[in-house]
Amino acid sequence: MEELKENVGINKFLVMIKGVCFSIVMTLIMILILSIVLSFSNVKENVIMPSVIFISSFSILLGGFLVAKKMNEKGIVYGSILGLVYMAILYLISSIINFDFSLNVNAIIMIALGVIGGAIGGVLGVNLK
Repeated sequence: MEELKENVGINKFLVMIKGVCFSIVMTLIMILILSIVLSFSNVKENVIMPSVIFISSFSILLGGFLVAKKMNEKGIVYGSILGLVYMAILYLISSIINFDFSLNVNAIIMIALGVIGGAIGGVLGVNLK
């Protein structure tokens, strides 16, 4: 019986890792599309930050949806965890690149939107059949 519990825990962990990876890949694809659009159009640069926030939140929502659909329980919890893990990875990578580990208002807003996006995706994933 103990082995069965360990396998369930490992499977949930793997589903979560796959969900985070899916969200990261979706973000990279959408950022690539955004960069192509910005390169070949006259869109102003002040569109970049809101677009990146939307893309990240939407990717997390999709990842939360898929994780909750696979887990089939506790969608808000698993979606929120996915959003938090995704944002922690994003924060660490951007902090290392910028040599700045400080939290500012934009970072806090992005973290909150990531957790909220994951929670919404999780709720949708459990409730939509």
